[in-house]
Amino acid sequence: MISYLLNKIFYAILTLVGVVTVIFLLFTVLPGDPAKMMLGQNQTAEQVKAVKKKYGFDKTLSTQYFHYLNDLSPLSFHSTNAEDYTFLEANKYSAAKLFTIGNTATVIKFPYLRASFAKQGKKVTQVIGETLPNTFVLAVSAIIIAMILGLIFGVISALKKDTWIDRSIQVFSTLGMSVPSFFSAILFAWLFGFVLHKYTNLEMTGSLYELDDFGERVSIKWKNLILPAIVLGIRPLAVIIQLMRNSLLEVMNQDYIRTARAKGLSEFQIIKNHAIKNALNPVVTAISGWFASMLAGAVFVEYIFGWNGLGKEIVNALNTLDLPVIMGSVLVIATSFIIINILVDIIYAMLDPRVKLS
Repeated sequence: MISYLLNKIFYAILTLVGVVTVIFLLFTVLPGDPAKMMLGQNQTAEQVKAVKKKYGFDKTLSTQYFHYLNDLSPLSFHSTNAEDYTFLEANKYSAAKLFTIGNTATVIKFPYLRASFAKQGKKVTQVIGETLPNTFVLAVSAIIIAMILGLIFGVISALKKDTWIDRSIQVFSTLGMSVPSFFSAILFAWLFGFVLHKYTNLEMTGSLYELDDFGERVSIKWKNLILPAIVLGIRPLAVIIQLMRNSLLEVMNQDYIRTARAKGLSEFQIIKNHAIKNALNPVVTAISGWFASMLAGAVFVEYIFGWNGLGKEIVNALNTLDLPVIMGSVLVIATSFIIINILVDIIYAMLDPRVKLS
């Protein structure tokens, strides 16, 4: 187990370095001057020059890249000269100094994702910290809905194979996979939030936390979670139904199932104690992939429903070319993918004794 985790961590670091390199080069070549974007329209040449020096924009591309890696790395090196970009400022880095050699201090710190261009220097970690929990709540709610309903309808579809029930479920799952999330979001918001509002009491837009009418108190509005969670869960629900149905049909034809029937076990006992557990492996893989993708794919759903999550923040950052927020969000999503994949491998091995972590 330990060797497996160390191997995974090593490749995860390589993957993240690749992601960092790609997004750094991609957003560095975009048109526009970051210093001017930070200052706004009333900047002077002296102000632009000062901002470029402060944030390292006056350095060569390779130097900026290594500065970015140094900011992200938990183990980093910093100058003791207050004029240098890499100076260990308390308001930038949350760090513990290890030792100092000459003018360079070696520290352990929390990764620094830079500061937002459009939010008056607000740290990207703070921006993500305020929005990621909302996206996480939305993604967890959506995957729970998809998982529960997907397993139930998948089992029913397999047990009622080739009947009208099976065909109806297959039509629903096909439609669920075919309809884009942004179209489903618009349709659900209009139908249940506007046309049927007096029956559902649901709003077309709204986030998890909202101010009251007097703007004095923040309260949790759980009802605002219903529509975006359902919309976000439709596509994974359709996939889970198909996977569970096909996997269960395959398992039910195995020799050990026929042996269980020969021993006189009831069909319910066979499905409950033998078939479902072994049919879950491909479903677990699909759930993990969809959950990770929801952190990135909730962009349209969050924006349409006005859900203040990471997806909506990414759209706003793209509109204002807030590059640090975009780059930091992509890194957080990539890290989430890697962590979830490692956890899925462990769960996969727990479900199937034939799978070994090596």
